[in-house]
Amino acid sequence: MRLTTFAAALVFASIAAARPAGRPAAPAAAPCVTATAACTEFVTLGGGPGRSMIYRTYSLDARNDAARRALIMVHGTNRNADHYFETAIAAAFLAGALDDTVVIAPHMIDRTDKPEANEIVWQSSWRTGGPAQNNPALSSFDFVDEILRKLATKATFPNMKAIVVAGHSAGGQFANRYEMSNKVHETLGVPVTYVVANPSSYAWPDAVRPLPQGDADPATAKEAWNQKDETPLPPHTNYTFGPYDASKAAAFNRWPSGFENRTGYTEKISDAQLKKQLVDRPTTYLLGQVDTLPLGGFDSSANAMAQGPTRRARGEAYFKYITDTLGAKQQLIIVPECGHNDRCIYTTNIVFPAIFPKVGG
Repeated sequence: MRLTTFAAALVFASIAAARPAGRPAAPAAAPCVTATAACTEFVTLGGGPGRSMIYRTYSLDARNDAARRALIMVHGTNRNADHYFETAIAAAFLAGALDDTVVIAPHMIDRTDKPEANEIVWQSSWRTGGPAQNNPALSSFDFVDEILRKLATKATFPNMKAIVVAGHSAGGQFANRYEMSNKVHETLGVPVTYVVANPSSYAWPDAVRPLPQGDADPATAKEAWNQKDETPLPPHTNYTFGPYDASKAAAFNRWPSGFENRTGYTEKISDAQLKKQLVDRPTTYLLGQVDTLPLGGFDSSANAMAQGPTRRARGEAYFKYITDTLGAKQQLIIVPECGHNDRCIYTTNIVFPAIFPKVGG
């Protein structure tokens, strides 16, 4: 099951109708489910006064005994956190997880978004852990680190059992780099998993790339959606890897496309540690069955094209490499009938176990 725009409206209407009429919802009893100021709060970063805004169904500062899960949904290149908040709410409603899941959509603004007092303004590199414009000591990874620390605070969320960091498109780029880079994963006392959906590029752990043959041949990759009606849909695996001709893209292996020349948040993490964290941390990759056309802000730069001709081919090749070569034991789901669309991807039944993991009572 997946959500169309019309169906989304019905979902939100159903959520609103389910609340008692004529009185406000009690704290931690009914989720805040509108992408309006009423469902926002600021997270203080770096000890203040800098701060960044999030949409959330429950406050991160009010005690909540009912919350057992959290889903952090990172927006795409348009910085439309309101839209991604609604997508995540719809998914939680359909999965029956709305009441016990804290749904969060961070808003990583730039100067065109009219920042409020002390609000952190990010550069376009927010998607890969880049620094803030008005406080270069802070990175977008620090922002999500602080959200995770709040969610793992036992005095506020005593029954929190699982946290998921997810993103689509540019948000998928964020989730891929954050998964392997963040410095809080092992320190929280709450399991964290990651869901990477349809990014245009990945941070490759070695200076090799898929060769333009087999399933990475441009003509083959474009028609990759046209496969037998199987459940689940199998990923394509006919990928081979070899050295990349750097004369075609001199920066093909520099961060964020590869591990070289890292600065800021990831600078002091060794390549070996980064690779270990990439392989060891639990991650699910989501690829739309029909995300094979250069639509929706597709990255056609030389560095990105070195990773494959389509988003789907890039994801399949990357997954095959880290699985076969590095020994990663992660999950890849080809989401049926979905293209480059976050709402289609995240409101599909086969995705729900990844974004709303089962937790004990």
